[in-house]
Amino acid sequence: MTLPIRSFLFIPGDSEKKLGKVDGVAADAFILDLEDAVALARKPAAREMVPAFIKDRPRATRKSQLWVRVNPLDTPWTLEDLAAIAPSAPDGIMLPKVNGPEDVAQVSHYLSALETASGVEPGSIKILPVATETAVSPFRLGDYAAARLERLYGLTWGAEDLSSAIGASGNIDATGEWTHTYKMVRSLCLLGAHAAGGEAVDTLYVDFRDPEGLRASCKASRAEGFSGRVAIHPAQVDIMNECFSPSPEEVDFARKVVELFAANPDSGTLGLDGKMLDIPHLKQAERTLAMHEARRG
Repeated sequence: MTLPIRSFLFIPGDSEKKLGKVDGVAADAFILDLEDAVALARKPAAREMVPAFIKDRPRATRKSQLWVRVNPLDTPWTLEDLAAIAPSAPDGIMLPKVNGPEDVAQVSHYLSALETASGVEPGSIKILPVATETAVSPFRLGDYAAARLERLYGLTWGAEDLSSAIGASGNIDATGEWTHTYKMVRSLCLLGAHAAGGEAVDTLYVDFRDPEGLRASCKASRAEGFSGRVAIHPAQVDIMNECFSPSPEEVDFARKVVELFAANPDSGTLGLDGKMLDIPHLKQAERTLAMHEARRG
């Protein structure tokens, strides 16, 4: 099975020091940034450094996927970014500040032409849009389901740029939770991603010095249906990988579910440990075991 990416770690695309530490971090994917982490004067340098870094790590030898966050379509740099990095065959593109699926379709067309021109496998570069960073974008999250975007990996969301877009002075309440608007947007992103047949990727956890808070947040995120998360510090990666993987208890329970249904092939509903189970529970158990076996292999 194709495993979901549990941890996406941002790396500034113009930092030789931080790029040099990538091989020592167990992130499922790295996002080499050409956007917000790179000052305007440094963007040309990053546009050279990132493809060189990717070319040194051909797909067949990569331990982790290599993605690139390009500049958004409302800037003059998007196509320049794509033209620079597509020949290096990154695994995917993170596209920020999208307004809706038509933006993803436009970038997909660019990639198709660039892949053909540079001999990269057609359709191999996926796209993960940050699908909530403009005022109009939350209204378009349901549209991804009918857009048939073959490159679409899934959807992720962001709070800071949305705050700026709507003139909000904050997005966290007195208890440290997202305020209502951001909870709503997060939920719509989760539903939109699954409606489109993709993965739902949760946004960053800002305090990288709070491992227990991160662990609790990631466990809750996975329970809701997110399959991975964006990290801003290497210290967050192992916790994300742990939390977005089936626990030993989940694996044991899933085995019991599968064995129970296998022993009762004519039953659609069965009881186990005081719980009533039906076919959706069986499918979830089979997915849990498949993920466990794939990770172990």
